[in-house]
Amino acid sequence: MKVVIFDRDGERASELAGEVGAAAVAVAGDTTDDADAQAAIAAAVSLGVVSLLVNVAGGGVGGGRTVGRDGTPHDKESFIKTMEMNAVGTFNMTRLTAAAMSTNEPDEEGQRGVVVNTASIAGIEGQTGQLAYGSAKAAILGMTLPMARDLAPIGVRVCAIAPGTMGTPIMLGVPDQMKENLIKDIMFPKRMGRPEEFALLVESIARNPYLNGENIRLDGALRFGPK
Repeated sequence: MKVVIFDRDGERASELAGEVGAAAVAVAGDTTDDADAQAAIAAAVSLGVVSLLVNVAGGGVGGGRTVGRDGTPHDKESFIKTMEMNAVGTFNMTRLTAAAMSTNEPDEEGQRGVVVNTASIAGIEGQTGQLAYGSAKAAILGMTLPMARDLAPIGVRVCAIAPGTMGTPIMLGVPDQMKENLIKDIMFPKRMGRPEEFALLVESIARNPYLNGENIRLDGALRFGPK
């Protein structure tokens, strides 16, 4: 299997492609920019059949309550930017990549491709101060079923993963006391999720032709409280 790594940080994408080896190509760009997105898709087409899209790009731009304790309303621009980074980017990459997948020869199940989007349990149980991020991830969860229904005629499946507290480089770099607070409500295993566990779920979705239209939690039975 060959892969295109598409990221705004072109240097890091190139480093990761180097770690993967000759089967990986890096493309720098923004998922909300049509020209950048099409360049990434063209790179994938040049490698072979585009059969799997995994949308992982996202994040948050600031946080805050709808109205702060001092009476200040939530910043509108940070809300818009967070929605763009997550929901709009996911939508844009899916619509353009699914169009490319529609030209594939179907397999024995009639399948031409698979889309796996990344949400968060914050989209289900958004905490105080997570209005923008929670809304953006909820939007991704809300896309799953209508996208699956829209793309069924061309044989493209859609699922989303809603991770809990994952051991990303940023999360692993926080102070020990903060780490303890982050994992205290995780039931079992009592630790952050591992990137490999996320990858295993992506693989399971890709391999199982009957998984479609599903939002799947990956959180060690964590349930976010209000704060």
